[in-house]
Amino acid sequence: MRARRSLAESRRDERTLVNKVRFMLQRKTKRLVAHVLLALCLSAGLNIQQGLAFAQASVVTSGNGRATQPARSGPATLADLRNRIEEIVRQPALAPGFFAVKIVSLDTGQTIFEQDANKFVRPASNMKLYTVATAYDRLTPDFHFITSVYANEKPDDGKVKGDLFVYGRGDPSIAARFNNGDYFKGINDLADRIVAAGVKRIKGDLVGDESYFNGAPLGSGWEWEDLTWSYGAQISALSINDNAIDLNVKPGDKIGGPVVFTTGPPSASFMTIINRATTSTRGAKSDLRIYRGLGANTLELSGSLPIGDAGFIGGVAIPDPALAFVSMLREALTKRSVKIEGRVRTVNARSGSSVMPRTAPGFGSGSMAQFPVEIASLQSPPFSVIATQTLKPSQNQYTELILRTLGRNPQVLDSTGESRPLSGDSRGARDDEDAGLESVRNFLRQAGIGDNDVALNDGSGLSRNDLISANTTVQLLTFMSKHKYFAQFRDALPIAGVDGTLRTRMRGTPAEGNLRAKTGSLSSVASLSGYVTTAAGEHLVFSMMLNNYPDAAAVRRDSIDAIAVLLASFAGKTQ
Repeated sequence: MRARRSLAESRRDERTLVNKVRFMLQRKTKRLVAHVLLALCLSAGLNIQQGLAFAQASVVTSGNGRATQPARSGPATLADLRNRIEEIVRQPALAPGFFAVKIVSLDTGQTIFEQDANKFVRPASNMKLYTVATAYDRLTPDFHFITSVYANEKPDDGKVKGDLFVYGRGDPSIAARFNNGDYFKGINDLADRIVAAGVKRIKGDLVGDESYFNGAPLGSGWEWEDLTWSYGAQISALSINDNAIDLNVKPGDKIGGPVVFTTGPPSASFMTIINRATTSTRGAKSDLRIYRGLGANTLELSGSLPIGDAGFIGGVAIPDPALAFVSMLREALTKRSVKIEGRVRTVNARSGSSVMPRTAPGFGSGSMAQFPVEIASLQSPPFSVIATQTLKPSQNQYTELILRTLGRNPQVLDSTGESRPLSGDSRGARDDEDAGLESVRNFLRQAGIGDNDVALNDGSGLSRNDLISANTTVQLLTFMSKHKYFAQFRDALPIAGVDGTLRTRMRGTPAEGNLRAKTGSLSSVASLSGYVTTAAGEHLVFSMMLNNYPDAAAVRRDSIDAIAVLLASFAGKTQ
């Protein structure tokens, strides 16, 4: 018998143990507990059989069989809490990755635990904390996005003699998400307002004007394979239904026959779908392929789905959001007996043919005579509502719209310490993404975070070039805990076991309904940063970011959740 086992053999045995427990503990919440307990067993030197027995014996289940929490009680002292966090972050299974952690008491200022907290890491969607916090400060919770309908002159006897322009300013709320799943309500509301203004005939074109934002329609640093899907949808000042269609693909009834698909909104005229995918025999491998070329408005389905397969449900980005907007609006107006003699078309900032000058009234040069007549308008819900629909589901496109809105509504502090907007001419030639990022940096300086402490590339965290640290994130969250809009900011975060991206996580634990935090996930990133109250009533702020670890490994999320549950169950005091 060999006295020592190789590292490869140890890791193979760990995987064997994990797989056994996964098989025996079916539910995901049980798996979370099992991962942590296994890590503790292995770090303590238990063998495979001892670890398996310990993991099985330590899982407590509720009456419905759902795993809740380990029989081991919550940490009673600060030393015990630190030791148990250390056991998780040092487990061999996480050794290939890079785990940055910082946990601080908001009540005492005591640092509870930190590891590599000053090192740069990719935040994934934890980047949204920085953008949305800035927007709460700069725009305020009561900010509204306005979409306007313009003509060169007032309607004459119900007729618009020229073109009718729909001028967007980045409102993300004309979407099913804000309207109980109704893809058409926002568009219908705008159509009703146009009709109420007396419009019966449009002699010219119906024009979607998305020129309010300049620059590229995609975030800096986004990767091409993201752009097919809804999470990589284009950023447009005239957005509709998250700038994506919902796609549902199911196998057909006959082997060899086509698969069946539906879209939301149904019969989307702005997207052509070519269905070459077929139905295969039950039990065959699912091989559905979905492809949309960059900038193309044709979506191709190919491959196969076996009978009985669950199929595919997901969002696919559309290539021209402004065109989709005015196409849907034309249909809505036609249903209301409005005659449109021209065509639908779009203009953007690059075309130079916008109905509106780039500089807003009151800023820089220009007179009111240059501006067209507003026929109708649609106002968004307050920013606090939009922030909630941004952070809880982790919506990339909304965050990028918010970032560019910050770029178009920059605020600086004057010599008296009061905030004031920058004039249009002072913004220079930068695009709105850059201007928005500068607004974020300016806010971070107020929070005590220097320019060299972060590397900001986009607003949402989809860019792999964003770099922040656990230190800066805790600093930001601590600053926000004292901010006048803290309650609104905190309430916009996902709640463990209740809603958003944390809806199914940490259920049946002291973190459920307690912890509020922003998740983050990329192919090699898992992160969680936010607030939690301990069992003793102490308020903590934390940031955990695991980098360079593949998303196929459930242990990365389970380990983060296990630390979060320890914090919520901590019965001691930091001082």
